[in-house]
Amino acid sequence: MQIFPAIDLLDGKAVRLEQGRPESAKIYSHAPWEVARRFAGAGAPRVHVVDLDAALSGGAKHNHATIEKILAAVGAVEVEVGGGLRTLAGCERVFAIGAKYAVMGTAAIKTPEVVKEACRRYPRRIVVAVDARAGKVAVEGWQEDTQAEALDIGKQVAAAGALAVLYTDIGRDGMRSGPNLEATTRLVRAIAPCAVIASGGMAKLEDIHQVKQTGAAAVVIGKALYERAFTIAEALAAAAAPEQGHAGA
Repeated sequence: MQIFPAIDLLDGKAVRLEQGRPESAKIYSHAPWEVARRFAGAGAPRVHVVDLDAALSGGAKHNHATIEKILAAVGAVEVEVGGGLRTLAGCERVFAIGAKYAVMGTAAIKTPEVVKEACRRYPRRIVVAVDARAGKVAVEGWQEDTQAEALDIGKQVAAAGALAVLYTDIGRDGMRSGPNLEATTRLVRAIAPCAVIASGGMAKLEDIHQVKQTGAAAVVIGKALYERAFTIAEALAAAAAPEQGHAGA
């Protein structure tokens, strides 16, 4: 299993939110590219960047200049960018500035044909975020709830050709309350061989071992790293360690 450290951008700064609420933003760095450089230097295989301004504005605002600095700072390390990517043109813009992967979310609910076309046009470069609150998908930067079941949307985008599904339990995101292992396991089993990237609630190194047992291909970690619950090097070592059993669903 791989570890993808997260950098959430708000007004050019690296921040973390609690449960996606903008008013909960805590600034961790005024130079996110330096954070990215440290992650890359520690051996992270990919950096997960979320443009919160773009997500909350539907793409009207963005942090492309900051993302370009992050890309320059990490060298050959892969970068995936999400937040407000709801059109083919939006994906093309982040690819043009150097991102390896584009993360789409809201479009999977509102314009699924766009996601399907993106997967066709950019094979193995589209990750689809399925962000769930009590099992139901939330969109528009998590500000709007839907009745769509996370499992159903995961199956749809896997069938459309997504490289991976990034599954986030919104209620746990930024709370360091532990990941939703049961939901992650169900999704892994439902959409295989499409990969699942787990996200939300990582609090301790044991969480990494437990997520690994779900069969997830990777896990995104944010606040736990910024709050120094463990280091990126420790996280990478935990992900590489032998499995210690099997999780149930």
